[in-house]
Amino acid sequence: MSQNNTRLGIFLMVATTIVFALQDGISRHLAGQYNVLMVVMVRYWFFAAFVMVVSGRKAGGLRKAAATSQTGLQVVRGLLLAAEICVTILAFTILGLVESHAVFACYPLIVAALSGPVLGEKVGWRRWAAICVGLIGVLVILQPGVGVFSPAAVIPLFGAVLFAFYGLLTRYAARRDSTATSFFWTGVIGAIVMTAIGLWYWEAMSRGDWGWMAALCVSGALGHWLLIKCYEVAEASVVQPFAYLQLVFVSILGVTVFNETVGMNVIIGAVIVVGAGVFTLLRTRRALA
Repeated sequence: MSQNNTRLGIFLMVATTIVFALQDGISRHLAGQYNVLMVVMVRYWFFAAFVMVVSGRKAGGLRKAAATSQTGLQVVRGLLLAAEICVTILAFTILGLVESHAVFACYPLIVAALSGPVLGEKVGWRRWAAICVGLIGVLVILQPGVGVFSPAAVIPLFGAVLFAFYGLLTRYAARRDSTATSFFWTGVIGAIVMTAIGLWYWEAMSRGDWGWMAALCVSGALGHWLLIKCYEVAEASVVQPFAYLQLVFVSILGVTVFNETVGMNVIIGAVIVVGAGVFTLLRTRRALA
């Protein structure tokens, strides 16, 4: 049942960011020991099961959740998200959690920039200015003109582009499909494609790492459940800026657990990107009001 409780919505969004930060930390650990494709495959198995349970408990069950007149679009959405997860976890293992998330934080700006040509939405000059400022923040983080630029630094940026297109297509699909339908197709398509690919990269896991894998699966399901509840009780435009707190929690995890170092360029760039992103979200909310 839909509510309008902003305080509860903010609390749930903060809780979501904490859970997703823990999920990213576990992903970084497992992907550092085993093939990324296998890790994502097992994660999707649990995610698909979670989607089935959630969909089955709603009115109309799985049949209603799966009903769509946009099958091709829903398949592409599922493929994009699966690819984004693989790319982003790979970035965790190469660049670390902090730098990867600092770059990935620019995805709302990419969504804003592409919402015009993809969705036909109007993007005013203020949001374009914020997008340009956010791009400067990304360049500050990447430092393409300082020393030898590592091509690996663009991996999280590619992940952000994939996630932005996933978000845009999700908004496009929402014009005709319910959230439950999009959620169903996201889990099922991801599980199918990752199983087809990931089984070729199966590796034996230790008992301890199976425990971490279980924690990864549970944290993924819990994070999505909290996010669903968050959007049920509060407007997305109000709580979305608080999603940037995930960068804070991930940074704490990266420094304390994985001994990552945070360069001043990453801090400054992240502040610029997050500031531009929050401004863009607020402008979008005002435009929709």
